[in-house]
Parts: sequence; C-alpha cells; structure tokens
Amino acid sequence: MGELGLADTNGILALPWVRPDRTSAGLGWDHLYVSKQRERPYRAEFAPARSHQLILHLDGPVTVRRGVGTAHEHSRRMPAGGLFLQPSHADLSVELGGELDTVHVYLADDAVQEAAGEYAPVRLAEELGSTDPLLEQLVLSLDGVIRDWEPAARTYADQLGALVAAQLVRRHRAGRVREPAPVRGLSDRQFARVRDLMAERLAEPVPLAELAALAGLSVSQFSRQFKARTGLPPHRFLLRLRVEQAGLLLRTGDDPIADIAARCGFSHQEHLTRVLRAQLGTTPAALRRAG
Repeated sequence: MGELGLADTNGILALPWVRPDRTSAGLGWDHLYVSKQRERPYRAEFAPARSHQLILHLDGPVTVRRGVGTAHEHSRRMPAGGLFLQPSHADLSVELGGELDTVHVYLADDAVQEAAGEYAPVRLAEELGSTDPLLEQLVLSLDGVIRDWEPAARTYADQLGALVAAQLVRRHRAGRVREPAPVRGLSDRQFARVRDLMAERLAEPVPLAELAALAGLSVSQFSRQFKARTGLPPHRFLLRLRVEQAGLLLRTGDDPIADIAARCGFSHQEHLTRVLRAQLGTTPAALRRAG
C-alpha cells in the first residue's frame, strides 16, 4: 500500500478547528500516520476507518465520553498519559470535555494482523483511559522522529510502527492470546543478504519492509528474527554500520567531513557529529586527528 494519510483516518483530525503542530504527511510512511495537535472540546460521531486509532493524552485530566447516546455510553476522567484506543472498522461517537494536547497514531489493520502472525485475525479492544508505559514511549518516540526528521531515520520509524503494532496485539487485543513460541534468529544466508544491502545503501533511507522482503519474511517476523540474531533492532544495526564506515573514512582519508557524512547516510556534518558523540564519545575531527 502507499503512504497512510489523513484520508485513512476516522475524521477527528479533519475537524475544522484542529490545526496539527506536525504530522507524518509527506514522509512516505506506509501503514502509519502520526499527528500532534491541540484539541478543544467537541461532541461528534465518526464513521468507521480502516485504520486503528490510538490517542495519547499529553496533559489532563480531562473528561472523555465514548458511545455517546448509546446503551454503551461511558466516561472517564483521563489523566496525562492516558490512552484512547478505537479499533478499525467500528463507529465512534465521542465527547471531549476540555482542551488538551494529544498525539494521534493511526495504524493500518494490515500491520496489526501481520504483527499477530499465526494468531491472526485479531481484534483490538475499545479502551478509554488505559495506561501502557511502553506504548506511551513508542508514541512519544514517533512524534520525536517527526519533530527532528532526518531521511536516514526511515528504518527507525518503520521499526517503531512495527513495535506499536506488536504491543497492541500483545496487550490491547480483545480476548486472550497465547504466549508466542521462542523466536529463532535469521539464517546465515538471510543475515548476509540483509547486511550486504545495508552496507551498499548506507547513504539512502532503507525501508524496513524492503529488508524484510529480502529475507522472505513479514516486517514483524523480520524484526524479531533480526534482533534474535544480532541483539539489536535493524535500525540500530544500520546506524552502527554507518558509524563504522564513517570512522574508517575519517581515519584513512582526507575527504571533507560533510562529504563523508552524506556518503554514510547522515543528513549533514552536524548530524554525524551528534551521532559520534553519542555513540563513541568523540567527534569527526578528533577521529581524523587520531588517524
């Protein structure tokens, strides 16, 4: 499928007074759409969407009612960190009782079913005011990726989306789920092919779906098996390859640092410097001097 966008959501973000601070529109993310905004009180009904809707409340408390006007109406005083989960293909009637900042994450049902693997098809639960520290951090991380967007972060964004889907299946599905079987790692052949592609395309964004297809796996299967093999998620392994190659070029050549940064998948020299400080506790200039 192509990029998930506003047209794939249930319509809350299309309300005329909603003015998002930032969204994932135009970043090419498939299966996933993210938006951060200030919301004001409203009461409305929304048609079903093909995407699941997850809302993280960034402040509060604020009263939210769902199922308004139905026999299933209920309300909750939602705290900061509270989650609102609306499954795909379901009508929604909701009332927001106050202003607040939110991050919305919309996830295509295909991504959820893929994460469920052998347990598919699964249904997600309707939730109002639940808490999940891991899911909260994943949502905040997605918003952070948009705020500080670098094209090289595409693999990381894909990984975050896959983790959101996996956590929704694990902790927020309707009904119980069996514990998954232990995960085996990638085979030598699979790993070699994936690593070679990463190394060949250090300068480019590498979608997680492309790496998974190379190994003949779904995104969720690939992410689990890659980490079982290497101890790192794919985006962290790719970053390590970029850092290693940049270090080699800095120590053995005299090309401009900005050129090396671009060749190794960093957006600019400052991006490379920031990563080297975080990963190695040094700078490009210091690596070059050390030879």
